[in-house]
Amino acid sequence: MKLPPAIARWLSPETRYQALPGPFRLESGESVDDPVVAYRTWGRLNREGTNAVLVCHALTGSADADDWWAGMLGPGRALDPERDFIVCSNVLGGCYGTSGPLSPAPDGGRQGGDFPRVTVRDMVHLQRRLLDALGVGRLALVIGPSLGGMQVLEWAACYPERVGAIAPIGISARHSAWCIGISEAQRQAIWRDPLWRDGRYPDDAPPRQGMSVARMIAMVSYRSWENFESRFGREQANPELFQVESYLRYQGDKLVDRFDAAAYVRLTQAMDSHDLGRGRGELEAVLSAIRQPSLVVSVSSDVLYPPREQRYLAEHLPNARYEELNTPHGHDGFLIDLDELGEMVRAFRRRLGAPRAVAAG
Repeated sequence: MKLPPAIARWLSPETRYQALPGPFRLESGESVDDPVVAYRTWGRLNREGTNAVLVCHALTGSADADDWWAGMLGPGRALDPERDFIVCSNVLGGCYGTSGPLSPAPDGGRQGGDFPRVTVRDMVHLQRRLLDALGVGRLALVIGPSLGGMQVLEWAACYPERVGAIAPIGISARHSAWCIGISEAQRQAIWRDPLWRDGRYPDDAPPRQGMSVARMIAMVSYRSWENFESRFGREQANPELFQVESYLRYQGDKLVDRFDAAAYVRLTQAMDSHDLGRGRGELEAVLSAIRQPSLVVSVSSDVLYPPREQRYLAEHLPNARYEELNTPHGHDGFLIDLDELGEMVRAFRRRLGAPRAVAAG
């Protein structure tokens, strides 16, 4: 899949691509023809196949977990390539190499807004096909924050026989009305940009203003009152602009240069679909059937997925340990306070018993 230069430059040259022939059927009944998955790996699968770890990324993340989660991945860290075979793939519907709105259309352009809606379950089913292709039969751990945490929970529910343990971080059992409302405000900002054109905009004329505003809305929900007040207060960048306004504008403009608006729409819609009980029965019964050891982590100042939602998960997952990341940084604390988060994951894995490392040579 040919990516726009502005997006392609964000990807690591180590990114690999797995073609999965044949139509991939979605929950909606639509299909994605011959899907491609962009992915990265670190370490090697041991002889017993017991050391595979799947890392699932958040909304605007990519397969480059060593970039966006650098403090978690590396020698001696919670995810250690000297012990683990670590896999991270770009999600279905994304814009970093996996099939999504940037995929080619029959007319030679790109699919854009015509790319079908996907769900978190669709993402997980496609990840399962990737792991099959890589020869990974069982996962010692599935871990991820936010949208990644949704995938973690769906892995446990969809493929319990293939998952040894889970660590959902900063996420809920189902997307709340609060989260859906914030997602819809972001989508409306994009849709109301005259350059949206039903998602059929050219690479050189994306809906920049709408995308920038959507990101500003998101950034307010990703941080906290304490974070904004201590960092910005009422300081001004210039006589006409508060520092917090300058910060939000910068964040909005930065995302426009590295993310596709149609992918942003599809992924926020996928997040809104998140509900472990959907089609399975009563939510608490579904959670009680997830028996794997679970590390449920909340972020103390998270206003998007407040700690009460993770406590609910921990109360109803029968083999769960609850930890709270004490930080003023809001939802994004899982990207910032990595020493504390890493220690939580290391302690959890020590209790599980580490898989055998790959022999040297």
